[in-house]
Amino acid sequence: MNETVRIAVVDDHPLFRKGVVATLAAELTFDIVAEGATGAEAVGIAARLMPDILLLDISLPGCGLAAARQIHAATPIVKVVMLTASESEEHVMAALEAGARGYMLKGIGSTDLVRTIKDIIFGETYVTPSLAARLLRHARQPAPLPRSAGDVHLTGREEQILDQVANGSTNKEIANRLKISEKTVKHYMTNIMEKLHVRNRVEAALKMQSVRGRRGVTPPVTMPRIDGARG
Repeated sequence: MNETVRIAVVDDHPLFRKGVVATLAAELTFDIVAEGATGAEAVGIAARLMPDILLLDISLPGCGLAAARQIHAATPIVKVVMLTASESEEHVMAALEAGARGYMLKGIGSTDLVRTIKDIIFGETYVTPSLAARLLRHARQPAPLPRSAGDVHLTGREEQILDQVANGSTNKEIANRLKISEKTVKHYMTNIMEKLHVRNRVEAALKMQSVRGRRGVTPPVTMPRIDGARG
């Protein structure tokens, strides 16, 4: 990554916010353009500065989720990433529905934080692995399909790739296992998400689990981690 990534950090806990800023500022390709402490400040920063990444806590004064929705509607070029202590599955899904491109827990290490931001800049969508796995394990009600289950058709290769996504494999791991390029895996994932009418890998795995359930097919065991997404 050669181009500078412009980042804003919005969190109402000053010590935590300063720690995140210090961690990110140490990365040569990152430029911290603004800090804030409320949902209203986050919306204003997005509109005024249009950073590439806006890290946002859910439990902000003024509601982080509401801010995420406003930012996505007004300045969709800004990639909102939730950095929060909330492990609520409802919050994860609400954040993704609000347009967030990532959902990270505050316990994330500095190296993983930097890596994940870089992945999101390149088009990935990230959900903390433990939360992604829980979403899949605990999905009891099939997600409503925009068309009948029989109309959703994936090729054998696409189903193979999606099975590995549901089992926690990254694009790179899938590429190595199938002996194809990572770019090809990303192309398949983009096509899969278009067919399933979803926006990220977590939703794709959930949707395919729903489709298979309606067809009477036992879904694969879903385990450790799901990160990455489109393109």
